[in-house]
Amino acid sequence: MSKTNTDVHSRSAGRLGASSQSRQGTTVRATTAQAVVRYLAAQYSVRDGRRQRLIPAMLGIFGHGNVAGIGQALDEYQADLPFVQGRNEQSLVHIAAGYAKAKRRTSALAVTASIGPGAANMVTGAALATVNRLPVLLFPGDTYATRRQGPVLQQLEHPTGGDVSVNDCFRPVARFFDRIARPEQLLTALPEAMRVLTSPTEAGAVVIALPQDIQTEAYDYPTAFFAPREWAIARPAPHPDDVTAVARLIAEAEQPLIIAGGGVLYSEAEGELAALAEQLGIPVVETFAGKGAVEQDVWWALGGVGLEGNPAANALAADADLVVHVGTRLTDFTTASQSLFRNPRVRFASVNVVDRDARKQGATPLVGDAKLALAALRAATREAGAAPREAWGERVRAAKQEWLPVRAEALSPSGASPISQGELIGVLNESARPGDTIIAAAGSPPGDLMKVWDATGERHCHLEFGFSCMGYELPATLGVRLAQPDGEVIALIGDGTFLMQPSELATAAQERLKVTVVISDNHGFQVIRRLQMATSGHHYGNEMRHRVGRLGEGPLEGDYVRLDLLSVARGLGATAYAAATPDEVRDALRRSREDAGPVVIVVPTAPHANLPPSGAWWDVAPAEVSGQPWLQEKRRQYEAGLVTQRWHG
Repeated sequence: MSKTNTDVHSRSAGRLGASSQSRQGTTVRATTAQAVVRYLAAQYSVRDGRRQRLIPAMLGIFGHGNVAGIGQALDEYQADLPFVQGRNEQSLVHIAAGYAKAKRRTSALAVTASIGPGAANMVTGAALATVNRLPVLLFPGDTYATRRQGPVLQQLEHPTGGDVSVNDCFRPVARFFDRIARPEQLLTALPEAMRVLTSPTEAGAVVIALPQDIQTEAYDYPTAFFAPREWAIARPAPHPDDVTAVARLIAEAEQPLIIAGGGVLYSEAEGELAALAEQLGIPVVETFAGKGAVEQDVWWALGGVGLEGNPAANALAADADLVVHVGTRLTDFTTASQSLFRNPRVRFASVNVVDRDARKQGATPLVGDAKLALAALRAATREAGAAPREAWGERVRAAKQEWLPVRAEALSPSGASPISQGELIGVLNESARPGDTIIAAAGSPPGDLMKVWDATGERHCHLEFGFSCMGYELPATLGVRLAQPDGEVIALIGDGTFLMQPSELATAAQERLKVTVVISDNHGFQVIRRLQMATSGHHYGNEMRHRVGRLGEGPLEGDYVRLDLLSVARGLGATAYAAATPDEVRDALRRSREDAGPVVIVVPTAPHANLPPSGAWWDVAPAEVSGQPWLQEKRRQYEAGLVTQRWHG
């Protein structure tokens, strides 16, 4: 069965000239909301000669704070800016973030919400987008600018600030925030919003609060304001002196290592990365955001690094005397809380479009676009006499060959029931075809995919682990599907995450979006139970168990709670399959390719079966004092780990 073409960029945006608005001279009379919609429909992004709609659609849920304004405008101009109706405002922002990531930050979706709780629901999604530097455009409704109606429904009466509303919660999690108190303020606010959305250094959540009354107020806007406009997404060129400095470090290094982050993917620099690594024989490891930066199965590709990386990658990182980090913020999961890089002579160099990130770990900075910078480094290292180090190359090959059979065993069928999550991932990876995308964000799935997913052969892996937001995964499948009509889009999530945000299955059904959600049903928040056992030595409050006795009488240590997730999925409009064995999972995945609309596959998995450890440490401190005697040993182990932390500056 052929899939419906869901690429929102395929829709026409050429009907603005058919507007019924009266025109006098060089102005157009329109409401604030109408001006927003008409302006967004005329914006385009351009990178490397590719022109596309910058804001091709708006998602939202209407309430009294936006229905008469933004809602009316979207109705009047729906042929120019399509509207997608959602179920939860947080999820809608996640859809937009997933879309932006799949589009390599060259396009964004807008989201509208009513005032009060509708707006506040978007704050978590805004934080996720800003942490991950993904462009999303948010239009929360706001309380009346005139104030003559107040206090009104859902108004926050702040005791020390008469101009404070719920929307001020967005300020610390937005890259740009503005509140439109007059219609003409759009003339400066909207262009600034587009600039931030298309900036490789400033991308994140852009929030423009729209008071309810101002949305419907009219103004004579300049006609030129609604003319089509192109926003170039720049590729900042690196400075030659910086290129020379980093090339010299690479030439001097005996055991260099490259860490590939999300910036490699956003810059579309996979080819340049491979060419540099092949030329110099430098092993490449990946962060969560950089998963898939290496597209081919080659000897120098080691996979994930850090807390949820594999032991081979981490062993090489520990011994590297030069670490070149490309397009990454180097969070504590990557650096193992600054305990990973143990060579006493280790030095750092960085390629990053953001100057601040280029200087982390005291790195020699190479500020610029990853695609341009890596290409420049190829030439500069050749001039500097850099060449592959034979002994280091042999170590890299040996480390990879030692890890591969361990990985294979963890993914292969064991015959046990229920199957392990590793076995489930093995089937998913085996069944994936070129162009497919698997998505994960919180719990054990992103860590497991980071460790063992083979993203070569265009079997893409979309991991959101900058914010580790439970509930992102399922909505993100909709965003990825809107961005790419072809290939399967699959979310791998736990039962705990599924219960948080299942409602956008109804949106997928409504829009006939073909997405697949694979639920690893292991009775609760097992990855946190694993961490709890490692740090506290006793589990409490993480598994989905019945209480023994009544509240206050006994712990949550009874039998597992049995939930009918299949019925939940079917009730929300999805086709649902139960699959308990590897063969049943394969069959469900095969059948799901032929289904239209959303599909949910529920797979019971073993609660306490984990993949092989990474060998990395994480700074999560056990209690320093406690009446539980076993904690003393946990604390001693933690303090031993503290000794391995280093300051790199």
